[in-house]
Amino acid sequence: RGLPMISVDTKKKELVGNFKNSGVAWSKQAIAVNDHDFRSQGLGLAVPYGIYDIQANRGSVIVGESHDTPQFAVSSIEKWWRYDGSRRYNKANELLILADCGGSNGYRCRAWKHELQRFSNQQRINITVSHYPPGASKWNPIEHRLFSEISKNWAGRPLDSFETIRNYIRTTSTTTGLEVKAYIDPKQYEKGVTISVEQMSQLNIRKHDTLPNWNYTIRPL
Repeated sequence: RGLPMISVDTKKKELVGNFKNSGVAWSKQAIAVNDHDFRSQGLGLAVPYGIYDIQANRGSVIVGESHDTPQFAVSSIEKWWRYDGSRRYNKANELLILADCGGSNGYRCRAWKHELQRFSNQQRINITVSHYPPGASKWNPIEHRLFSEISKNWAGRPLDSFETIRNYIRTTSTTTGLEVKAYIDPKQYEKGVTISVEQMSQLNIRKHDTLPNWNYTIRPL
């Protein structure tokens, strides 16, 4: 089936609770929600990290309950690989990731590359990452093929629990055959994890000739 190619990004964080959600939804009667969006009155903040399989038109979203960190981002990709990717591409020894330039999967983020090395070592696969230039994230396929469809599906509905969020994500579909899986990740990820220069020097990473800061391949050690 060729080289597995995925587009990744973190969707907008959502305040979980009985709060207004923008959009229009048809119902027999209006749904009463809180008149203010105080975070203290919510159940937490949902962090949806998405993985979109471009060739298969399949999406996976890991809904985190903690922080949007590089560890969470790579852990989400690992879950996709374990539950879906390695089964669909069972002969693949390479993976291509398309990602934005910033955030938890940014090109400057040492922890992102350090975690990818760990993932590469465990699965024995080569991981190539290509980052979109700053300001070009709207061309990232996950934005208009997955995230926008999820937003349409839950428009006008209060996201009153993590389970509700998961259910709306997993019931998202399109006329072109999009299917989406969703999982909740309750693990608490620590913010501000630093990776030393020495640790970075131990990575088996090769920068490409074209735009080397944005294009690189990590191979197993």
